[in-house]
Amino acid sequence: MNSTDPMVTPAENLDEPRLVVESGVAARIAALVIPVLHDLNLRLVRVKLSGQDGTTVQIMCERADGTMDVDACEAASQALSPVLDVADPVPQAYRLEVSSPGIDRPLVRVSDFVRAIGHEARLETAQPVEGRRRFRCWIEAVEPGCLRINRLDAGPNDEAIVKLPLEMIADARLVLTEALIRATLRGAKGKSSPDEVAAPASKKSIGKSKAKPVLPSGIQAGLRDAKQPTRRPSAVSRDASSKSARLKGD
Repeated sequence: MNSTDPMVTPAENLDEPRLVVESGVAARIAALVIPVLHDLNLRLVRVKLSGQDGTTVQIMCERADGTMDVDACEAASQALSPVLDVADPVPQAYRLEVSSPGIDRPLVRVSDFVRAIGHEARLETAQPVEGRRRFRCWIEAVEPGCLRINRLDAGPNDEAIVKLPLEMIADARLVLTEALIRATLRGAKGKSSPDEVAAPASKKSIGKSKAKPVLPSGIQAGLRDAKQPTRRPSAVSRDASSKSARLKGD
């Protein structure tokens, strides 16, 4: 199987399974949000909990073709908030953040790796492969059950071309490079008019009055208010600023 095989060509499939999944509380949140996103014609990319400025629950999602826009982020945040409020998977107060995967996105499905062929990535495996678990590489091809990479961190006595079993990939994401940005912009121009293309590296906010970008460019809609102390810990309050969106640079 190679990059031209129709079995691994990116398809608009909401039900394509993820290779990289969560554990613990994040896994419980993922189980709650997947069917809600599916009803919105979206699919989950990743759930991540972080402790910056209190607990943040970040839910990355996208359409099956890898695109996302402001309205989809807002619709997802509005649909997910009451579901998480009722299920109460997080014991303490938290901030809900719904976003697109961004340009330097996590790679969690076979179709993600197919789209990433020819680009730089950082990978981590669950178990050592040829004596190491972390790789900085070019993604060369998707083959039956494995990913072929060209290592950028190979030593003089190391094999540069390595095959990693797909089932052993524990974490993977693209590296933000000029080539990746150019490729993303070229892809976006094929799906929208020039006025709809937003510069992915910009931190400038996108107003609702502007045309909606179709880039997978880190758009996010956050529920910005902390929970009120008189409410149950699971409740998340919204304010008008949650209807804004921005391009993040992480």
